[in-house]
Amino acid sequence: MDFIGRAQELSKLKRLISSDDMSMALIYGRRRVGKSELVKQALKESDIPAIYYECKQVAEESNVKGICEIISEVLGFPKLGFTTIEDVTKYLFEQAKDKKMIFVLDEYPYIRENTKGLDSIFQSLVDKYKDSSKLTLILLGSYVDVMKSLLEKSNPLYGRADLVIDLQQMDYYDSSLFYPAFSEEDKVRIYSVFGGIPYYNRLVDDSKSVKENIIELIASPGARLENEVSMHLNSEISKIVNANEVFEALSQGNTKYKDILSKSHVSSGPTLIDVLDKLIKMEVVEKKAPINDEDNKKKAGYYISDNLSLFYYRYIFRYSSQMKIMDPNVFYDKYIDKDFEEQHVPKKFEEVCRQYLIRQNKAGKIDPVIEKIGKYYYDDPKNKTNGEFDVVTLDEKGYVFYEVKFRKKSISKSMIDEEIEQVKLTGLDCYKYVFFARSGFRAEETDDIKLIKLKELYKV
Repeated sequence: MDFIGRAQELSKLKRLISSDDMSMALIYGRRRVGKSELVKQALKESDIPAIYYECKQVAEESNVKGICEIISEVLGFPKLGFTTIEDVTKYLFEQAKDKKMIFVLDEYPYIRENTKGLDSIFQSLVDKYKDSSKLTLILLGSYVDVMKSLLEKSNPLYGRADLVIDLQQMDYYDSSLFYPAFSEEDKVRIYSVFGGIPYYNRLVDDSKSVKENIIELIASPGARLENEVSMHLNSEISKIVNANEVFEALSQGNTKYKDILSKSHVSSGPTLIDVLDKLIKMEVVEKKAPINDEDNKKKAGYYISDNLSLFYYRYIFRYSSQMKIMDPNVFYDKYIDKDFEEQHVPKKFEEVCRQYLIRQNKAGKIDPVIEKIGKYYYDDPKNKTNGEFDVVTLDEKGYVFYEVKFRKKSISKSMIDEEIEQVKLTGLDCYKYVFFARSGFRAEETDDIKLIKLKELYKV
């Protein structure tokens, strides 16, 4: 399969490695997000000799032996006898004095863990050879916390990186390029399950139905991704029981701290805070505050930001016993189908529409430019209630309200008028109302009402 997406990141990386200057890059992001593929693609499009080594959880000497073997293969040198990472890296810096070279250490935290003072060693070598060598040193890592620590002032490598890439999940549009044969509706459905992780999206077969892909990849015993979420959590969290409890509570729509504490059966508040912090650092959970009250901690909510994790805990983890003893199609029809279509996908469609607005905004296609996007908290004194609107933007003119509908029936003018009236009753003062619809509209646009059909989201 061709390399998909990541145009900006690839361009930056290629620009760095093509320079004759000595340089260093840090690339990090959660597992499966495509860090290694990004670097491999940049190397593929370059004719510069590259030493690419994936670090292992073994002693320093064993890793160095592996690096020496690759150097011999790539450069055609006799077998090298180095035993320390300092000596072999120094050797590469020396070799690159006369010609450009690239040295990549994938999963850097593994070799760092078993090599005392490795950050200081690299800092010393980078400083020593910055004006005499043409080596580009690239450090990759999936342990986001560890990689981010390299950027802190207290770390020896602080200020040494010429390029830092925090590789995030792809958005809905780039993800859809992995399965172009699907209809726009089915692209939304598939994205709602597999999100923006390239590894997952490469497994999707767009010659099959959405249901068939879900069953084959996650919703059946022994499916390719059945244990993917739990493996990811186990790799970084010691007390997996607490993480499972929190995820279950979040997957059922509990977003406020007190509700999560009540529903999750986590032993204490401090324990819950610790679990949430770890999940946020792993980039599978995010904390969001309404754009009109960003400093109010009580109004902030926690949400599962990884689509596969959300799907897994909403349907697979919750009904794992039933899945093991039922026909996959029967299981899907009984425990997934209705809720997936009526609740899960419509909620994820809101996320898709937010991403569309951000893409349009970055492309300069929205005027005036959006300055904030997110939820909006409101009080309704008349009905003595409060709540949140899921998609609202703020620009120099004021607020814009967005209503997102993933339903079979098209949206009529009366439905639009009713929605606008309800918004006005909450006190939200908007100068424009925008409606997204899966099935189109039975209404016309006006100066303050904009209508966007689903197919427009895939014309970016």
